[in-house]
Amino acid sequence: MEGEKPLQLESAIVNVLKTVYDPEIPVNVYDLGLIYDIDVDGESNVTVTMTLTAPNCPLADDVMRDVQDKVQGIMGVKQVKVNLVFDPPWHKDLMSEEAKLELGFL
Repeated sequence: MEGEKPLQLESAIVNVLKTVYDPEIPVNVYDLGLIYDIDVDGESNVTVTMTLTAPNCPLADDVMRDVQDKVQGIMGVKQVKVNLVFDPPWHKDLMSEEAKLELGFL
């Protein structure tokens, strides 16, 4: 089915994003709520829209490169584009329950 491939890729992308960590926080970027959108088109090109906990993060390039490299490494993904946005700004309510528990917010 046509719709299954993007859903399978999106699931694989979420799994790999859970292996990318903000260097200053011991929680992955997905559970931190830094990933705003994952778009997989019909040709298996991926666009990840993400933010950072702070606009002046000194390791922004490293985090974005890690996202790019890991998503690009998924079998079936053709091209990856990572868009960095700061609107809406990140806040702790975007974190998963697991991340809040890990960081002591619950």
